[in-house]
Amino acid sequence: MRILHISSARALGGGERHLAGLLEGLVVRGHEVYAALSHASLLGAELKKVPDANVLRLPLRNALDAPSALRLARFVRARRIEIVHAHLARDYPLAALASRLAPGSKLFITRHVLFPLGRVHSLVLRRAARILAVSGAVERALRAQRLFPTDKIRTVQNGIDIERFERAARGFDRTEFRRRLGASARLVVGTVGELSNVKGQEDFLRAAALVVRALGDGVGFLVVGEDASRDGQRRAALGRLVAELGIGERLRLLGRMEDVAPLLHALDLYVSASRSEAFGLAIVEAMACGLAVVATATEGAREIVEDGETGRLVGVGNVDALAESILALLANPSERERLGAQARASARERFSLVRMIEATEKLYLEALGEK
Repeated sequence: MRILHISSARALGGGERHLAGLLEGLVVRGHEVYAALSHASLLGAELKKVPDANVLRLPLRNALDAPSALRLARFVRARRIEIVHAHLARDYPLAALASRLAPGSKLFITRHVLFPLGRVHSLVLRRAARILAVSGAVERALRAQRLFPTDKIRTVQNGIDIERFERAARGFDRTEFRRRLGASARLVVGTVGELSNVKGQEDFLRAAALVVRALGDGVGFLVVGEDASRDGQRRAALGRLVAELGIGERLRLLGRMEDVAPLLHALDLYVSASRSEAFGLAIVEAMACGLAVVATATEGAREIVEDGETGRLVGVGNVDALAESILALLANPSERERLGAQARASARERFSLVRMIEATEKLYLEALGEK
C-alpha cells in the first residue's frame, strides 16, 4: 500500500513515538510509506527507514492552513497515495481536504487523547474511512460524543518495540549509568513524561518529599521529560517546588532523553502520577523493562496495569497514597521483582509493536476493500 501519515507535532511525546514505530514497521512490512511533517518537527530524525524523498515538510500552521492542504493534495495525487492518515486534531481538516481532492484515497484519523472533538469535526471528517482510538478509554469517549458512525470507530492500542527495551539490558552497567546521572542512592525511583500539569509531576515531587522524609539519603528520584512551555516556565516552577520541599539533594530534573531504555533499566521503581492519561506509553515501556509500576488510576493506566498483579494503582491526585505505595514497594524487593516479572510478560503479550502494526494494516486493507 501507499500510505501517507501527517503530523504537525513539534515535540516528541508518546503520540509521536507511537507514530514513529508505526511508520518504521509499515516500511519493514513492504509498504510505500510517506510522512508530512512540520518544518520544526523532531520526528523526521526518528524515521530511519523512511527515505528522505518520502518526507514532505510543510508549515502545517493550523486547521485553516489551506496552502498546506493544497500541497498535501498535490502530493497525494502525484504519488497515488491510497491511505491518508492524520494524528492531531489540527491536522484532521487538512488531511480531509487533501483526501477529498485526491479521489481514491481513504482518510484515517487516530485519536490519541480524551479531549472531546468539536461538532465541526463531524462535518469535516464525514468521509473518514476509520477513526482509530489508541485505547478503549478513547474509543468510549468518541462513542459518547456520537459524532461518527459507530462502525467506523476502532481501537488499536499503542504498541512498543519490546525487543529494543530488552536489548538495552544486555551488557548494561547499571552502576556506571547511575553514577553519570548523579543518582548515588541505593534505591532510585523515576518518572518519564513531558513536563505538564496533566502529567502530575508536582504530585510526584510531593510524594517524593514524603518518601525522603521516611528513608533519608537511601532513596533518590529522577524526573525525565521535555519542557514544551514558553521560556521554560514549567521546569522553573518544578525547580522552585523542589527547593520549597527541601529535596534538592535527592531529586534531579533531567530534561528530555533521546533514549529512555537505559534510564528505565537503572531504576528500582517506576511512577506515573498523571492526572489524566488516554493510554500511558511510558508505563508500558517501564513494564517492558521489568519494572514494578505505581500509577495513578487514570483511564489509560487502568487499561494497562492490573492492580496487585503488574503494578499498584492509587487514586488520582492522592499524594499520600502515592507515597505509601512507593514506600511499601521500596521496602519489599521480592514484591518488586514479582510485579516487574509479571509486568514484563504482560507488556510482551499485550503491547508489542508488531501487534499494533498488524492491526492497523488490517484496517487499511479492510477500508480499501470498501467502495
